[in-house]
Amino acid sequence: MEIIERKENSILNRIELTWQWRHTGEATPTRAQIIAAVMKMEPSATKDCVVIKSVNTRFGQPLTTGNALVYGDRADLEKEPKYILARHGGSEEETATEAPVEAPTEDAEAAEIAGGEE
Repeated sequence: MEIIERKENSILNRIELTWQWRHTGEATPTRAQIIAAVMKMEPSATKDCVVIKSVNTRFGQPLTTGNALVYGDRADLEKEPKYILARHGGSEEETATEAPVEAPTEDAEAAEIAGGEE
């Protein structure tokens, strides 16, 4: 990973990084790999305070670019939109209030297999 631009935003208590990653002969890096690379580049970064804002891979090229945000603390991170937090596992409060997903019953599965109305 190579950092193209590093900007400190003191108003939002974060560091804004623009990066590129050449991955010749490998798959596009995962979000976890990108977060780990950002943590190596920014010594003050912790896993729960890093947000990968965007990732863009060019078709046919082993080049991925994107933006990452490194927040000073978890409270500042909560200012991000909810959909961004959901990508990163959400906040502890959100995950605790979500209802578990129920598995379909056998009757529902049988109706799907039969198909059509009778």
